[in-house]
Formats: sequence, C-alpha cells, structure tokens
Amino acid sequence: MSTTAELLKGAAELFPGEVVTQAHVRHFDLPLNAGRFALITLDNGLDHTKPTTFGPQSLANLNTAIDQVEKEAADGDIVGAGITGKPFIFAVGADLKGVELLKRHEDALAIGKGGHEVFKRLSKLAVPTFAYYNGAAMGGGVEVGLHCTYRTVSAALPAFSLPEVFLGLVPGWGGCALLPNLIGADKAVSVIIENSLNQNKQLKGKQVYELGIADALFEGADFLEQSLIWTASVLKGEIEIERPVIDRGEAWDQAVARGRFIADSKVHGAAPAAYRALDIIAAAKNGDLQQGYDAEDKALADLIMGGELRSGIYAFNLVQKRGKRPAGAPDKSLARPVTKVGVVGAGLMASQLALLFLRRLEVPVVLTDIDQQRIDKGVGYVHAEIDKLLAKGRVNQDKANRLKALVSGVLDKAEGFADADFVIEAVFEEMSVKQQVFAEVEAVAPAHAILATNTSSLSVSEMASKLQHPERVVGFHFFNPVAVLPLLEIVRGEKTDEASLATAFGVAKKLKKTAVLVKDAPAFVVNRILTRFMGEIQNVIDEGTPVEVAEKAVEPLGLPMSPLVLLELVGPAIGLHVSETLNKAFPDRFTVSSNLKAVVEAGKRGFYVYDSGKPELDPEVAALLKQGDSVLTEEQVRVRVLDAVTQEIGLMLDEGVVAEAQDIDLCLITGAGWPFHLGGITPYLDREGVSERVNGKRFLAQGLASVPA
Repeated sequence: MSTTAELLKGAAELFPGEVVTQAHVRHFDLPLNAGRFALITLDNGLDHTKPTTFGPQSLANLNTAIDQVEKEAADGDIVGAGITGKPFIFAVGADLKGVELLKRHEDALAIGKGGHEVFKRLSKLAVPTFAYYNGAAMGGGVEVGLHCTYRTVSAALPAFSLPEVFLGLVPGWGGCALLPNLIGADKAVSVIIENSLNQNKQLKGKQVYELGIADALFEGADFLEQSLIWTASVLKGEIEIERPVIDRGEAWDQAVARGRFIADSKVHGAAPAAYRALDIIAAAKNGDLQQGYDAEDKALADLIMGGELRSGIYAFNLVQKRGKRPAGAPDKSLARPVTKVGVVGAGLMASQLALLFLRRLEVPVVLTDIDQQRIDKGVGYVHAEIDKLLAKGRVNQDKANRLKALVSGVLDKAEGFADADFVIEAVFEEMSVKQQVFAEVEAVAPAHAILATNTSSLSVSEMASKLQHPERVVGFHFFNPVAVLPLLEIVRGEKTDEASLATAFGVAKKLKKTAVLVKDAPAFVVNRILTRFMGEIQNVIDEGTPVEVAEKAVEPLGLPMSPLVLLELVGPAIGLHVSETLNKAFPDRFTVSSNLKAVVEAGKRGFYVYDSGKPELDPEVAALLKQGDSVLTEEQVRVRVLDAVTQEIGLMLDEGVVAEAQDIDLCLITGAGWPFHLGGITPYLDREGVSERVNGKRFLAQGLASVPA
C-alpha cells in the first residue's frame, strides 16, 4: 500500500508544470490567554489574479505542514490549528491543468486518494482545527475547510462554490460525503447540484454562514483578527457551537430525489457527473464518511477518464482564456476612444443595447426612431431598468441619477449623432432598410465614427456597399437576452479596416462580452448552425415524424431547451427569416418549411400551449401541420440532425468563417447556452464518431477535449 507521500510524489512527476502552493506554518499566542496556536497559510506566491490551487506537489506541501502541526498537537505544544489563504483567495481547488494530462485510471485514482489522505488528517489532529475562509473558495478549497472542526467566513468573500458537477466531476475530496452530514442533504443538493447546473452559481460569505457551512461570519477588514478572538473563545469554552440535528429519514431521500429532478431537467441524463454525485450523497445518509470518500475516489477517477470532464475543462479554458484573447483580433493600440454612443431604433433590442452601453461605458447614449412616441418608450425602458437596479441595491441613488442623465432620445439623427464615436443600428432585418439607415447616419456622423450593425444574418459588406466609407462598418451581433448571453459576434466586412475592427473589439471588452471574430458569411456562426439544426428537425416533422419524437430525439445532447421551445424564444418569424436568408445562400442544404410558414402566417408565437404548465402541442398548430408519411425513430432523427450539423461546421471551417473549431464551440457555449459538459459541440461529435463518419476526420486533435492518446 503506497503512503500518501509516495502517491503524491508519483502524481507530481506526471505534472511538471504545476504552479506550486506552499503551506507556511506560523505560531503565536491566541488572545484571551487561550494558548499557543499554529496557523497554516496557503500561498502560491502570486497575487490574487493567480488563485491558489492544489496540484500534487501543493498537496504534498500541505501534508508536510500537517506532519509538523500533528506532532506539536500530540506533544501538547499547541491548543489548536487553523488554515487560511493569501489576501482575497482561500483556495480554488484542484489544478485542472494537471487533470488534463492524466492518461490512466490509476493515476486519476491517486489524485483522489491523495487529496483525501491529506485533508482527512485535519479532522484527526489531537486538537480542534479551524478553517478561516478569508477569500474565494471553490472545490477542494471548500473541501479542505469541511475537514476542520470549525469554520469562519468573511462577509467580503465574493465566490464560494463546489463547481465540480458544472465541469463534469464530483466534489471528490470530501464534499459529497461531508457537506450533507454538516448542513443536511437538501441544502447540500442545492450547493453541489442546483448551483453547479445553474451556470455555476456562486455563494457570498453571508450565504455560506446562513447555510450553516460556516459557524461565524466576520467583516473583511479585520477578518482574521476577529476569527482568532472567536477561536480563543471557542477553545476556552466561552462559545459553544450548536449544529442542527441532521434529518436522516425521508427528508434525505426527498432531497436526493429533488437533485435527480434538477439533473434530469438540466442534462436529461446526458451527463453522468450530477448522477454520480447524487449516488454518493444518497449513500452518505448512514454517516459512514470513509465509505463516502472511497465512493468519491472511484467516481472521480471514472469521470477524469471520461469524455465529459475533458469537454468540460476544454469549455472552461475556451471561456476563460480564448474568450478573453480573441483569435484574429487586431492590435488593441489601433482602437479609437468611444465617448458617445448612438443607437438607431428604440424597440426592445435597441433599448437593451442602449442600457448595456450606458451601464458599461458610462458615456452619453442617444436613441433615435421614426416617431417621438417610440423614442420616449425606449428611453423609458432604460430608466425603468435603472430603477430596478437601484431597488436591488446594484447601484446607488447617485449612480442611478447619473446614468439616467446620460441617456436621451431625439428624432433628428443630425442632432443626435453629430459627435458620436460609435453608432449601432437595431432596426428591421431588411437589407434596403439597413442600407438607408446607414446612408442617413454616414451623412451626419463624424468621419471617424464606427457604424455597427446588429444584424443576425444579413451581409455586412452588402450593407456597407453604398457608403462613401465602407471601411468603418462592422457587424456587432448580440444575442437575446443581451444582459444574459455573453457572446458578441464581431463581423469583418470585405472593406472593414483594422482601426474600426480594433475599436469594435475594444468596445466589446468594455461591455464585458465574449467577442469572436467571424467572416461576413450568411448568418455568421450561431444562427447558421442553429438554423441547420432546427431545419433538420423541421424537415423530419414535415416528412411525417411526430413532433414529440423529433423533440425527444435530441434530448441526449442535454441542451438548455428543446428545439421548438427555442424557436418560440427566438420567435417563429425571425426563425423563418433566417432560414429564408440561408436558403437563398445555400439552397441545397437549407430548406424553408411550409409548416413553419403556416405557423408564422397564422400569427402563432410557437408550437406549444402551456395550459397544464407543461408544453403541449397547440391544437390550432396541429391543425395547420401538413405532414408526409415518412416516420422516423428517435435514433434516426438524431443521426440526421447530428450529420447535418457536422457537415455544416465542416463547411464553415473550410470557408474560414472562424479561425478554428474552438471558436465554433465558444460561440455555441456563450451565445446559445450549449452545455459545458459537451464542450460546445465539436468534442461531442468527435466522441460519438460523427465527425469521422461525415467529414472523414475529427474536428479537434486527440487530447484537446478528450483523454490524451
């Protein structure tokens, strides 16, 4: 049987590039004459922008620190031991870069066991142990604290979570076994399953305390000082911590059942991590922690060697790294300053854009439209949204007043845009209308102003073709709802120059959007893929497959919503318009469904009614549908849809619509909510063998979003 030190030494050899965390031990006398205390501080020697992580060498360092503290405790030299982090960071869990490198199940198992063996020692010392959550704590960072006897948390802590299920893992260093035994199964399911699958929702310090994860809450300014006074009081018996009795009866089973319902509604059984975590939580009901740790080790190793986690890490890296350094973006020194923004249109999309520019840039924003009533409505929308932010405490009264004063609306474009540096249009999706708008704006805006279009499918080059200065036109395609979806497709027209493009990327960064450079090709990236995807679903329905069979066929993808619910969100008329645009460009692959046309002409908002609370086919829509007699199974539908999407992505890459397959995935994750556990779409198509069947080759090199060869 390997010792912990041997386990970790072997793992460290597999991961030579680890950013190593030190575990510094210092000693001092506690306040109130409570006795001598040992404090371990986790620190990787870098500032707060490089959070502290646990790779194998880091775990070995913590293990060595515990060796020292364990001896001191046994010898009676100390009355307690604590663990905390460097400024602003406690610890953010396992080092994922190391996980990516693992090729064998036994190596993955060693990482799980190594973490458990080190952390577990904190609960077995001869003196009480304390975790002081001073800053961001995630994954293994949360778990190391759960092994301690007591915990305090800073009110200033911005982010606390067990995000493993979101990435395709389980909390594997004690989280699944310890948390339900500390705060009860229902609250644990919220933290481990619900928050993770809800776009990796983070807890703040106060919530950590209210959930019962921490025993005390202190202000950030003197957090450690207050924690040590509290520690002294606990050790002297002046403060007694009472924890609730955990309900190990039916409530535990109901909590696990609720977790399964959440997992089913989010991933439809398509991703194993949530279910493995729930199995461990269910088994933890008997309070046997070692049994729980063994189950965590096994689940961790199985998932590390599975495709879902690799796709999850790949997706995480896309959003965190590639999303922040867009491929093909020009040198940022070419970007021009933007001190005033014009918005053409005052409808819902235009008003959402005005609000976003206002909040992020904090410069004057002026809306125009064809009549005063529309303008007033648009400005009114922005004011109302600022009032909502004020009511929620997201802005103070002073900031709210200032933002409201910065937004205005005028009928006359010359008056509104004469000194604007950036003008974006969000008018009706019709080429002639957009060309006319741009001609009017060009006549009155300064020579350096960027003219941006929020078109979802029309050619940016054609839109700019009649202007005197087409080089300053750029596509700036947002996704609805603008406040929620991070993606911004930045489209380079045939004549767009570097300075205009650089300015567009500069603005995108200030807007906190994930910008992806795309070629001026029909419907760009997301809408082209979704239209091909939806088009194939529509085709099989038109040919005769029942609606519910077509919808259920793609459930294993674990998408955020079914195709026809998505169509309802987009709006059938917009869906039809985009399919017509693409049908004109690529008639051999994109069809225009006569049934969809009929639904739009009948003025229906979608295929479903929700009278029972669940989506059911609208009888009026059912009466409109004209179907053939070719009925496919779910499996046949799925093959058709995935083959179509795979072909389309292959063609887009051949055309150079984006730089690489990674940009396709980044677009689908941030613009269409495709799951992290798929890595977007291309890792899934590679994993299922669809890429090679349809295109004769994989989209991604082996090891990029899969286990290395």
